[in-house]
Amino acid sequence: MGKLNVSMLRYLTKEDFRVLTAVEMGMKNHEIVPGSLIASIASLRHGGVHKILKDLSKHRLLSYERGNRCDGYRLTNAGYDYLALKSLASRDVIASFGNQIGTGKESNIYVVGDQEGRQTCLKLHRLGRTCFRKVREKRDYHKNRKHMNWLYLSRISATKEFAYMKALKDRGFPIPTPIDFNRHCIIMDLVQGFPLQNVAEVDDPADLYDKLMNLLLKFAGHGVIHGDFNEFNIMLGDDGKPIIIDFPQMVSTAHPDAKMFFERDVNCIRDFFKRRFEYESEIAPSFDDICRVDALDAEVAASGVTKQMEKDLRLEYGMDEE
Repeated sequence: MGKLNVSMLRYLTKEDFRVLTAVEMGMKNHEIVPGSLIASIASLRHGGVHKILKDLSKHRLLSYERGNRCDGYRLTNAGYDYLALKSLASRDVIASFGNQIGTGKESNIYVVGDQEGRQTCLKLHRLGRTCFRKVREKRDYHKNRKHMNWLYLSRISATKEFAYMKALKDRGFPIPTPIDFNRHCIIMDLVQGFPLQNVAEVDDPADLYDKLMNLLLKFAGHGVIHGDFNEFNIMLGDDGKPIIIDFPQMVSTAHPDAKMFFERDVNCIRDFFKRRFEYESEIAPSFDDICRVDALDAEVAASGVTKQMEKDLRLEYGMDEE
């Protein structure tokens, strides 16, 4: 872990960002984007674009690769980060960058600051890290796209998570407050607390157990199942109350396997409490206990998170089969 490397961000010109954006646009339909196409999209002279491409590759914001049909460029993680961070900085959402505070299979977490010096949290979604070759090995399960690339997966993961976070926060759920997002980046409140995984003991395991099980039922009552409800995605605030994080795997209670996902979440909590706190309860919610009071899942779908996007993410997470 360390700081997010943004040393070049302040030195990049408008033309640099036009070229990065052109590569991003080209990657919607190409694994490797030819220099001539980049120049055309960026509306810059080919000779001028060549120098910019060389400089951006030198600073590892782009990668030059030789393909079977042609040579060209693709965005690196850092290049995609810069595009999102530039947009967020231009909206005065981010003004300073701090240390990395968390990492996972699908994301990196950093502390950042806004214009007023208030610390917030930056989450960078990193789906499809294994790059194009690994994605191709899974077969092309996205029938309308020839390239299920990491840009697409990371962007829709952040889009989905922000939409769910906003809907959940509006309904009073104990989650971080979502502030803004762009591409694969989400800005949210910085939670003051610790992951449940790092907590050795609690004053009242039974009370915390009940609160978490009630939260599972409350989620389901609003039409959604967390899908990854475990000690890594539950934090305890300084007041000892649980705060739930990480929502890209959230699914609707209308999903064909909703009962299985719900029971898996329940069993994750039961197993953890038995293992960590030596606490067992005969009482646990079942799928039949759900009392539907809201249609949060429908609201998120209406916000632009399409069924195809949901399906693509579930396939990437291994929650659905092709």
